[in-house]
Amino acid sequence: MGLLLKVGVNIDLIKSALISFLTIFVSILLINLFPFIKDKLPNYSIQLAGLIGNTSFLGIPVALAILSTSTINFTIGFDLGTTLFSWIFGPYFLKKELHKNSNLSIKRFFLAIFESPASRGILGVLTIYLFRLDEILGNILWIPARFVIFLAIIVVGTRLGIITNQNKILFKLSKEIKFSIFLKLILFPLIIYLICIGIGFSKTETTALVLQAGTPTAISTILMAEAYKVNQDIAAKTLFASTIISLGSIPLIISFMRLG
Repeated sequence: MGLLLKVGVNIDLIKSALISFLTIFVSILLINLFPFIKDKLPNYSIQLAGLIGNTSFLGIPVALAILSTSTINFTIGFDLGTTLFSWIFGPYFLKKELHKNSNLSIKRFFLAIFESPASRGILGVLTIYLFRLDEILGNILWIPARFVIFLAIIVVGTRLGIITNQNKILFKLSKEIKFSIFLKLILFPLIIYLICIGIGFSKTETTALVLQAGTPTAISTILMAEAYKVNQDIAAKTLFASTIISLGSIPLIISFMRLG
């Protein structure tokens, strides 16, 4: 709610949010539809880590540093789309994984979506806009929103510390984690690039979205893993390794987009 009210809503934000949200949604469906892909990304934790990026803490600052301010709504929109997807569908997928339930229950699915933090946030924002209180409450809610961000960073640091103290090597990665990182840093930004070219976005707009797609695994993957006690170490290792590798992959993406 704080983010939505703070940035406001316009057509550029909506377009980029829809692109990120729908691309992740379709990717999850395709991964689980084709067995040869599912074998490489066998669980939802790995799949979310390969598609949900750290746009808030890395993608947006990088975009602001190298792109014009006119792209801010594209970058924030992409971040919003990934955030909404992760908190709308992430809890449902992880609960499903936790209980080893392979049967799709439409009732349980929609109930999980309605109970997710993102869905409640959207409903809250719509209610606030309805009563025209967005300017007042936007400034008020931005304060706890930033506080939650700091807590999220603490949770991530704690999980990485636990792994280190248990003498687990952060760069000793399974094949599934390696493929997830490849998906996150290479394949996913390539998919977004092709979509932007197909839609007819300008070079600057395309660069803004591809940069967001090429960010490392998001902090939210660890937060959800901790909340539901599912694959916490996998989420932490993927986040850590993808973040380190992205220090090289993001400059390559920037160079590629400048040459394109």
